Amino acid sequence: MSASGLMARLRSFTLLPHTVPRWLTDPIVGVIARTGATPNHLTVLGFLGNLGAAALAAGGEFLAAGLVLLAASALDLLDGALARATGRASPLGAVFDSVLDRLSEAAVLGGLAFHFAQRGEREETVLAFAALAGSLMVSYVKARAEAHGLELREGLFTRAERVLLLGVGLIIDQMRIALWILAVMANATALQRLYIVWERFRRVDAPTDERRGGEERPL
Repeated sequence: MSASGLMARLRSFTLLPHTVPRWLTDPIVGVIARTGATPNHLTVLGFLGNLGAAALAAGGEFLAAGLVLLAASALDLLDGALARATGRASPLGAVFDSVLDRLSEAAVLGGLAFHFAQRGEREETVLAFAALAGSLMVSYVKARAEAHGLELREGLFTRAERVLLLGVGLIIDQMRIALWILAVMANATALQRLYIVWERFRRVDAPTDERRGGEERPL
């Protein structure tokens, strides 16, 4: 494999799939649809669950916080599928979902920062802040790229990986290690996405001959 091919694979590599198989979500979505619940209902319920997880984390109830976090975040896998199944998918719903996702993540990390600050554990407090900053930047780079017409789905540590790591770290009470991984990988993913954006826009803005690999034009 060429060096350029290897770099392309590394840029597009993800730890977890970005979509859930329909054979898994369709039966659940079918049951939810019959209750009359809307995608926004699931989005709000997931957000409220994450607020509960944040409160538990702030109080040092890590096991309960992790379980609630994973349960609430599972709703994020279903609101989009419910929207498509019921014909209620809309740009407004997508924005609403994205905003509450960011607030949910910020709430849990903020709860952890509060907990560690109260205990005087500076390292963990700084790590929680760094993880929060990196998580927001991962989403911000994507949003800015898409605002300029560039679809960006690549990312080593996107929301799914972050939520899973945070939930597991809470459940097994290993938040120092989890926050170190989260802080480093979230910020590394933001840089990865920024590099991808730079490379793609550079390719678009390059002269025609350069994009063709420098081949000569016929006279």
